[in-house]
Amino acid sequence: MLLTDLFKQKEFVITSEVGPPKGCSLDTLLERSDKYLRGVDAVNVTDCQASVMRLGSLAVCKALKDIGINPVLQLTCRDRNRIALQSELLSAAYFGINNILLLTGDHTTLGDAPDAKPVYDLDSVTLLQAASKLEQGVDLDDNKLTGTPPVFAKGAVVAPCSDSIDAQLMKMERKIALGAQFFQTQTVYEPEKFIAFMDKAKQFGVPVMLGMVILKSAAMAKFMNTNIAGVNVPEHIIDKLAADPEKAKAGVTGVEIATQVIKECRPYCQGLHIMPLGREDKVPVLLDCM
Repeated sequence: MLLTDLFKQKEFVITSEVGPPKGCSLDTLLERSDKYLRGVDAVNVTDCQASVMRLGSLAVCKALKDIGINPVLQLTCRDRNRIALQSELLSAAYFGINNILLLTGDHTTLGDAPDAKPVYDLDSVTLLQAASKLEQGVDLDDNKLTGTPPVFAKGAVVAPCSDSIDAQLMKMERKIALGAQFFQTQTVYEPEKFIAFMDKAKQFGVPVMLGMVILKSAAMAKFMNTNIAGVNVPEHIIDKLAADPEKAKAGVTGVEIATQVIKECRPYCQGLHIMPLGREDKVPVLLDCM
């Protein structure tokens, strides 16, 4: 099922995500996905998230599809040139994996192979252009494809709580011009900033999915403030997490925080993207609270 079809039906679309293992065994990932993620419309599969070498996103997408879970292929520009990126998109379409989220990708210096050479032949904007051209039956250099062109639901990312909202809106507009059909946001803990952003972004008429990470501790919140651009966890949330560390560790506080933010933001967006970061068991709990 294409996410774009769900948006056209005016559904409030809910997705989650999983991170592939650093190895070839998918038993645990598939078991947890089957147990906890059946209640969402689709599941993103990250692409060597944080520049850590892992099993490929496409392989995990295919495994999820085989057990009846609708996958979203995340594809970053960090590790492949334009030939390999377009080839990966065609491979995904061959397997019937048509929901895609296209990103620039974290730099290799952040991961477990800091000496690896980054590629960045394309960025997230030109990768959207490449996907759109494949749908037209040609590659990025206008060479013709054989057979029926692929069809994608093309997603992109935006950071609504960034310090530079105008820059985010300009980038969003460029991505839409080159084919972006929906957006998933960076995680949000400041509803007032998200609402102000959406008041400006609604001019584009493209669905936006609120991003949400379920916080596990005050230390995690502080780490995000220091290391993740476009994210700010307010002090009152950090204090709430710190007040009862065991409750936070169990995920109860994080679900409470997420529920409140979602409640305030839901009237202004068209979907929700839950990033559980290994706590897939909290996804159905959060869904029950909505």
